Amino acid sequence: MLPRAILFDMDDTLISAYAQPEKAWQEITREFADALHPLPHDVVADAITVAADAFWSDEERHRQGRLQLTDARSGIVAEAFAALASAGHRPPPADLTQRMAHRYGTYREEKMYLFDGAHDVVDWFRDRGVRLALVTNGTGEAQRAKIERFDLGHRFHHIQIEGEHGFGKPDERAYRHAMSVLGVGPHETWMVGDNLEWEVVAPQRIGIHAIWHDALGRGLPAGSPVKPDRIIRSLTELLPG
Repeated sequence: MLPRAILFDMDDTLISAYAQPEKAWQEITREFADALHPLPHDVVADAITVAADAFWSDEERHRQGRLQLTDARSGIVAEAFAALASAGHRPPPADLTQRMAHRYGTYREEKMYLFDGAHDVVDWFRDRGVRLALVTNGTGEAQRAKIERFDLGHRFHHIQIEGEHGFGKPDERAYRHAMSVLGVGPHETWMVGDNLEWEVVAPQRIGIHAIWHDALGRGLPAGSPVKPDRIIRSLTELLPG
């Protein structure tokens, strides 16, 4: 049976956006290898990855950082450089902090793409009367740019962006507000997304059927207590048959 409504996440659910940051930093540091010398670029990339993991695992820093991405990325690179200096390495030139953080942003923009079948899947459900909402965290400016770039706006009955509404996932208001606009209840709704906390645990807590999009095929982390109602590798798996 089809749900009455589906709440779709956007980044790394409908579009490939920010997955595998460690690989992205390897590419960025490789581009800056000459400026980073004598530090090997992969040592710098590893230090940035450690700093980034610490930053984004902190709930409050995560909430602030996703609304101020440029500042967050600069801070992460600066923390990595400080850690390298503390370990006895000669710190890279100070101007690299901003330059590398900016390049990370443009690199991510260049590499973004729409997942196979995303338009067809969303359109299929809409054509069959399913109410659709795009529920995404981040700033209005950045997310609206992606929505336009990937031709998503007209496909949804409701678009809800954290920076425009003043709340985002995993705040319970994010799900309840979207459902209220669509005129549905939790037991009639699916949530589809890539983040186990935001698109599985939090929506399940209020009775929404949570579908985890594991696009990279990594599977649940070892020992994870999270139990999605369904796991998909591709959006096309949402379609019956």
